[in-house]
Amino acid sequence: MTETVALNTIQFVVFVLSDEEYGLDIQIVNTIEKMIPITRVPKTPKFIKGVINLRGDIVPIMDLKERFGLPQIEETEETRIIIVKFEDVQMGIIVDEVKEVIYINEEQIESTTSLAKEGLMENVLGAGKVDNRVITLLNIEKLVNISVKE
Repeated sequence: MTETVALNTIQFVVFVLSDEEYGLDIQIVNTIEKMIPITRVPKTPKFIKGVINLRGDIVPIMDLKERFGLPQIEETEETRIIIVKFEDVQMGIIVDEVKEVIYINEEQIESTTSLAKEGLMENVLGAGKVDNRVITLLNIEKLVNISVKE
């Protein structure tokens, strides 16, 4: 069966952080990896957990829960590292679980000024309303640029 997708839809990878759903534009998602050992790097911000060796590439790893001030949850079998890449920057983000890939119509994306959380608002594209769910859509480019500068 062929799935029809409207021209004004965007595909997002939906993941969980501390029981909340977030989404990333699939165009910047390079791979999704199981947790592997992370090598700590001295004198980096607390939310940068270190680096991994991913098929010969050294990739910095960011803990979004730490970055956003969300409650920490123990790693499980579902914990993943989402490797994102845009321009010449590649970075991994630790997430509690990757749930699915969905299409969100642009009309389903609303401004998030009412969702302002300290340290999060500037990193949000909007809120995607899908069925009875609200998925916070992240602007990972801003997050990665912030972490590169800090």
